[in-house]
Amino acid sequence: MTSGIPTPLISADADDHEALAARIATRIAGLPHPPRMLGFGEPMHGEEEFGLLRNAVFAALVERAGFTTIALESSAWHGCVVDGYVAGGDGPEDEVMTAGFTHGFGASPANRALIRWMRERNRYRTDARRLRFAGFDAAVEMMAAPSPRPALTVLHGFLHTHLGHDADLPPWDTLDRLLGADEPWEDPAAAMDPACSVGGEPRVRDLRAITDDLRRTLAGEIPHLRPVIDPVDLEDALLAGRTAADLLAYHQVMAQDTGHRWDRLATLRDTAMADNLEVIADHGPALVFAHNQHLRTGTTGLALGPMTLRWQPAGAHLADRFGDGYRVIACVLGEAAHHDIPAPPPDTVEGALHGALPPGNHLLPAQALRRAATTRSSTNPAYIPADHTLLDEVDDVLFLHTVAPRTSPPHPEPGGVLQ
Repeated sequence: MTSGIPTPLISADADDHEALAARIATRIAGLPHPPRMLGFGEPMHGEEEFGLLRNAVFAALVERAGFTTIALESSAWHGCVVDGYVAGGDGPEDEVMTAGFTHGFGASPANRALIRWMRERNRYRTDARRLRFAGFDAAVEMMAAPSPRPALTVLHGFLHTHLGHDADLPPWDTLDRLLGADEPWEDPAAAMDPACSVGGEPRVRDLRAITDDLRRTLAGEIPHLRPVIDPVDLEDALLAGRTAADLLAYHQVMAQDTGHRWDRLATLRDTAMADNLEVIADHGPALVFAHNQHLRTGTTGLALGPMTLRWQPAGAHLADRFGDGYRVIACVLGEAAHHDIPAPPPDTVEGALHGALPPGNHLLPAQALRRAATTRSSTNPAYIPADHTLLDEVDDVLFLHTVAPRTSPPHPEPGGVLQ
């Protein structure tokens, strides 16, 4: 113990990502019940250091713990573009970064380094052991949701191709007429004004009923289809069904003018995340990278103007479904002047760690930190500080003592760790 802070489980210099990652991966591999999914959370978006650490941890988990998949907080629907590319598919890298990521994450140098490294590594791995990339978020942005047309096109087309008239499908013209133009679905004003949402129109209710029927038709034929078709095509059809259903539900809630509207939208989004991750876990152990608030295993919250939203995040669903098969490391940050985050007050979680530990990165058991659980006031609203509830809802805390801006973007070394 040092000033009430336990001795770190793992420590490394701030720039030695490889050593830190190797020790974390060795620890995960040595657990009595290694997780099916390991959450690696960041306390804010937009800081490349978290992505670089994630890259190194994933590379070490591949080498030392048999992990094959990484899942990012980006649309699952769009992530298929990236997975095809890292599997060896053609296409300009810039287009993959633009089309394959949502929320602006395609601009991240750490994300570009990740997919370059995965693509290079897959050149030397068998199809059965290839590295997989997945998005796991719903296909929505912060203030808008698109039309379900692309997803319904894939789902209906798959059923028509593989089942034909035996499926008794509604004609595509019916869906096309109900969908109409894409622009009304994408109206950004709908995020704040329910009256601007198409979700209250009768056609959305009809589309939800048709989508449910199409998904049930597909589910009923899986035992027949699985042995005779490309498994990627089947996965794409199932993802299309989930995406269309999630978008239609999201639009319908956007049109509801109630006090619980935002809570319900957040709930829909995180439940969709969990459903996508449950499917991703079928391919083997996966590292999941997202904001701490999505990965924690209890109720999360977010201040939105005069409201405080409360909902069950994806991590709570995964803990419920996987039990000990889900584990979480939450990153927290001491000081980052370039983000207007000064040295933390000593009576906060980050402050106690910042004062007791030397510069570098340190992994500590979360619950052992509860005695220093006063919540820090964030000078940057993008940074969500640690508090006692977070410490109860993650397994370990990775503390970054001080983060400085990088002077050059990261580049992967062939065969090495992404730095």
